[in-house]
Amino acid sequence: MKPEIHPTYYPDAKVTCASCGKTWTTGSTRKELRVDICSNCHPYFSGEAQRIIDIEGQVDRFYKKLDARRSFDDEKKAKEESRKSPDREIGELGLTTRATEALRKGGITTVAQLLARISEGDRAALAVPGFGQSSLTAAKKKLRALGYELPEAAAA
Repeated sequence: MKPEIHPTYYPDAKVTCASCGKTWTTGSTRKELRVDICSNCHPYFSGEAQRIIDIEGQVDRFYKKLDARRSFDDEKKAKEESRKSPDREIGELGLTTRATEALRKGGITTVAQLLARISEGDRAALAVPGFGQSSLTAAKKKLRALGYELPEAAAA
């Protein structure tokens, strides 16, 4: 070792914890040390870490998030199913007011009734007073967009 390049070593340096005030001696290049936290008051060493984890309730929060996700998925699935429900009101299709009113006056109030009329053929659907070819075409487009299967007679 080269002489006079190493710092002075103090074998009995005093260490003081600023949090709890505990003091002890150790070897250091400084005569006196101050630390913010020591093994006496640190949560990991004092057993408080376990209590902190329990207070935070990480497992409970995980299960809450999991339940929230499941309920969200269930609601989304129910919404999709109701979207394709044949019991859906004819007014929810978004047809023109004239077409919707013509269908209602013709006794067609649900999507199932409209699909049944379309399955009989275009002429049966056009037989409803006030429900013309453009309304029928628009209704078919809306039904396909919403995911309904149109009957074979409707394709012609």
